[in-house]
Amino acid sequence: MNIQGKAYDNLKWLALIGLPALGTLYFALAGIWGLPAAEQVVGTIVAVDTFLGVVLKISQNDLTKGTLQVIPNADGSGKVFNLELDGDPEQDLENANRVLFNVEHA
Repeated sequence: MNIQGKAYDNLKWLALIGLPALGTLYFALAGIWGLPAAEQVVGTIVAVDTFLGVVLKISQNDLTKGTLQVIPNADGSGKVFNLELDGDPEQDLENANRVLFNVEHA
């Protein structure tokens, strides 16, 4: 599964902010106002949030397409940046909306 672009950004917001805030709000209001089934509601929200987090992490891993090596020059005059791609850039990058690279500092 590869979620990209605006859908990824919206789902990430939901997983990181929206669902935890909703669970906290319901739990607090259930204690104050005696709303029913606080444990079940919050447990369900947490389960959905955890599932969403796992799916988004898998999607994020799918976007990693290589390694950017940062190598200082021997004489200290600057750095060399070397990009090593995993796979064929025409197939993997041409139509991608977002790509992640691991960064290695030598």
